[in-house]
Amino acid sequence: MRIPNQTEGLRFRLVLKPGFALGPGKADLLEAIEATGSLAGAGARLDMSPKRVWTLVREMNEAFREPLIETEKGGPGGGGGARLSQLGRWVLARYRAMERDANAVVASGIEELRTLLR
Repeated sequence: MRIPNQTEGLRFRLVLKPGFALGPGKADLLEAIEATGSLAGAGARLDMSPKRVWTLVREMNEAFREPLIETEKGGPGGGGGARLSQLGRWVLARYRAMERDANAVVASGIEELRTLLR
């Protein structure tokens, strides 16, 4: 089951360079990796296929100067895992702070528009 971070308000993508954007899906994936300690667990939490998880992890790790996600390969008995690097935790915190700030700025406009709904 997908656990969305936010159900209403502003959700945005930051186009940081041509061909790469950081948005709600990637931020949710970073949070899920931090919470579960594994790519498979994060994918299950967000209802994402393993291929999609790996694609997003690769995109993020290749876009930044240092990897945001560090992985450890497991063997037949398991033991692998994933975690955010220090930079990964910083990028996630910065993105969420920007998201909160943007929501605070547009909150009154959202309330005004809601008064016009049926």
